Amino acid sequence: MSQPDPTPRRGRGIYLLPNLFTTGGLFAGFFAIIAASQGRFSAACIAIFVAAVLDGIDGRVARLTNTQSEFGVQYDSLADLISFGLAPALVMYHWSLMAMRLDGTTLGKIGWLGAFLYAACAALRLARFNSQVATVDKRYFVGLASPAAAGLMASFVWTCHELDFTGDALRYVALAVTVVCGLLMVSRIRYTSFKGSGTGPKADRVPFVALVVAVGLLIAMWVDPPKTLLIAAVLYALSGPGLWVWRRRRGGAEAAS
Repeated sequence: MSQPDPTPRRGRGIYLLPNLFTTGGLFAGFFAIIAASQGRFSAACIAIFVAAVLDGIDGRVARLTNTQSEFGVQYDSLADLISFGLAPALVMYHWSLMAMRLDGTTLGKIGWLGAFLYAACAALRLARFNSQVATVDKRYFVGLASPAAAGLMASFVWTCHELDFTGDALRYVALAVTVVCGLLMVSRIRYTSFKGSGTGPKADRVPFVALVVAVGLLIAMWVDPPKTLLIAAVLYALSGPGLWVWRRRRGGAEAAS
């Protein structure tokens, strides 16, 4: 007669706390889409940044409370697709890209195709991240992370809207920003992840200067949130190509010496 297994079996439930933060981010992304369709662009852009904050919290909460799960990983990825893929694309489309139709039927199609390109690149970026998460150096992102791309898109719209620039007048600039953000997400360019060394018990620690920079950003955001976020997003987006060029030149100089 077999002995009963004394090990308690865990139920097939889901962890509530981290998934609540993920749901909050999903709600913020969905709200951004609704607000943009109603012409409330400042509210839509703020909602995308709220989603980014919640996206940064849910994973840390799961690790701190030891409530990581495969369900949570997949749910977070799907929520990110809405908040950082569809929401920024549709905010940009409603604010500016739909005005491409003023230049003719063909250019009107290019407007919504540009928005679709961004959304598709965000989906591809998330799928690649999920498939390589166990093999890549956690100190770096391969390609621009989707929250960073969404932040650049949202801060661009927010800043221009606050400065009373119309999306109609900036439609070609908006198209360029949308396409560049999408292509950077699926590129092989490495970006720092600000996640520390990647190994050992101190893996999540970052240099002290990072804390100083974060405090400076918080102060600047208190003064002028949209412009501060736009400058920070542009600098981060340019940091990847800039470091790539620097490494290439340094490698060429070392080979020549």
